[in-house]
Amino acid sequence: MYIIGENIHILSDAVKAGLRDRDAGFFQKLAVSQVEAGAQALDLNLGPRKKDGEEVFPWMVKAVQEVVDVPLSLDSTNLRGIEAGLKEITKAQPIINSTSAEEERLEAVPLLAKKYNAKLVALTMGKSGIPVSADERVNIAIEKLIPRMLEIDYPVSDLIIDPLVLTVSGCQEYAPELIEAVRTLQVVWDPPPAISVGLSNVSNAVPNEGRPLINRVYCAMLMGVGMNMMIADPLDEKQNELVRIIEERDDSTAVGKLYLAISDSIAAMEEPSIDDVDMDDPEQAEIWKTVQILLNKVIYAESYLQQ
Repeated sequence: MYIIGENIHILSDAVKAGLRDRDAGFFQKLAVSQVEAGAQALDLNLGPRKKDGEEVFPWMVKAVQEVVDVPLSLDSTNLRGIEAGLKEITKAQPIINSTSAEEERLEAVPLLAKKYNAKLVALTMGKSGIPVSADERVNIAIEKLIPRMLEIDYPVSDLIIDPLVLTVSGCQEYAPELIEAVRTLQVVWDPPPAISVGLSNVSNAVPNEGRPLINRVYCAMLMGVGMNMMIADPLDEKQNELVRIIEERDDSTAVGKLYLAISDSIAAMEEPSIDDVDMDDPEQAEIWKTVQILLNKVIYAESYLQQ
């Protein structure tokens, strides 16, 4: 699993304070901790930064590059800020996060990626927003995103399609559609572009204590359809262990065996079976209940684990 560390994110109060104070040491420590935990790239999501983007992105890149050598993903809608940051990248091939299929973005962002030899995350989203169905998301990729790359002679091998994870709180019915989009995107182009998701988006607006479990179960399901890249929290040790269990097919524990059964069922386009679950084991019961909300079989509520 190729993990792009998500922890330098403007929604974090600590990140906001670090940017305000230009605390390079804070960001360097956060960068190192993510890489040491297994992140193979780092997402630097600093928001639009309309007033100071052309100063803050280069500052951030310089600070982080002093302590890590992994690719940096510059995550913003501010193209001038992204370009200013790209000019300072001297180590690994950078990533631009992101373009969409909106005409203005699709015209400009791929050209910037080509100019700076950057990989490019492309969202399956048009002017009208995020499509509901898997087919609609796949169609945006094959009818708009990939053709634009070919038009400008941008290598599809550097393209990363993001079919957009939506939160189980409020958009629950779309969680299975994302699974099918990931499955389908791998067979619609030869060779297929890379596919990545923002894993923790699935648990946005969920109470903090419940988020890691939802993220992990969704990760197991998505790995079943071939996901091998994600923007996620590399500091979540249980998530890292889940990835290891599925990659190594380690069924030596009851929970590991259950996660493998869930992943394998999704891979086979079958529903996971309660026959694989020991409901007397609280951990297995919580995993099973989480599968049910992610498959839209049971309505999500904050108290779903107590039902």
